Amino acid sequence: MPVMYSLLAIDHLKTWFPVRRGLFSRVAGHVRAVDGVSMSMEKGKTVGLVGESGCGKSTLARTIVGLEKATGGAIHFNGQNILSMSAHAMKPVRRNLQMVFQDPFSSLNPRMNVMDIITEGMVEHGMIRRRERKTEAVRLLQDVGMGPHALHRYPHEFSGGQRQRISIARALSLQPQLIICDEAVSALDVSIQAQVINLLMDLRDRHGLSYLFISHDLSVVRHIADTILVMYLGGIVEQGPAQAVIDTPLHPYTRALISAIPSMDGQSKNRLILHGDVPSPSHPPSGCRFHPRCPYATEQCAKQEPILTAENGDKQRQVACFHYTTIPPFQTTR
Repeated sequence: MPVMYSLLAIDHLKTWFPVRRGLFSRVAGHVRAVDGVSMSMEKGKTVGLVGESGCGKSTLARTIVGLEKATGGAIHFNGQNILSMSAHAMKPVRRNLQMVFQDPFSSLNPRMNVMDIITEGMVEHGMIRRRERKTEAVRLLQDVGMGPHALHRYPHEFSGGQRQRISIARALSLQPQLIICDEAVSALDVSIQAQVINLLMDLRDRHGLSYLFISHDLSVVRHIADTILVMYLGGIVEQGPAQAVIDTPLHPYTRALISAIPSMDGQSKNRLILHGDVPSPSHPPSGCRFHPRCPYATEQCAKQEPILTAENGDKQRQVACFHYTTIPPFQTTR
């Protein structure tokens, strides 16, 4: 019987950046951008990763695709630990692991036209010949709702939403298994956000794609994700099925993120407001990293670090909080 692997499985991943000081640039400490993250996702699923700016979401994404070097842990893609692979062995893996960035303007080469941008990878990987570029580019543009008139134009000639569609077409060109969307709609107008989200969902269904969808906005993630992971100061504090996390958040930080979602009727119930900023990842608090901002923190929270624990034995629903069973019930706003 063949062994079944998760598409992506991350085990205690750490990405630390050295802080250098003094005349000889000696290492005086580390910025713990990603500090012991574990997660997994299956083929054809969408995992939403949410958290405030500075919590480590983008660093995690960049580490997965190899743009940042991991300090420790493992990243298994299709059962292979890609952190131990050589650059040559990684080339076919990179084809199956693509990324859509937050700012499409800075991620698109301004000196290349659209046809060259979205077919460059296909030529590099030997998927098509140069004379086939136009046909493939037209097909990819149609896939993302754009016409052939865009082929010979340059990135500065398009709107933000159109540039993001071009970025998605470029990611699709290599026929990947997993696309990481790093704040892919946060820079767009709300109406354009909805169009791009619907496009991503349609492409997922048509091509059998998997997404790691990163955002600070739970109101966006709830529409596309099957599972939600909540990240705070380099670690995962809650995870579970998307609807369960939205309807019955267990961690106080998740409650605060949901409280920040605007209410359609202008009213809010049981709103949890956080005070202060995210602590520095170079000097994280002792114990639970959220305790300096948590209204329910106790002395135990300041001394001991909670680990992700399954709620009622359900491994899909986990939370890192000592007191999630005793804090007052939370009523979400709609």
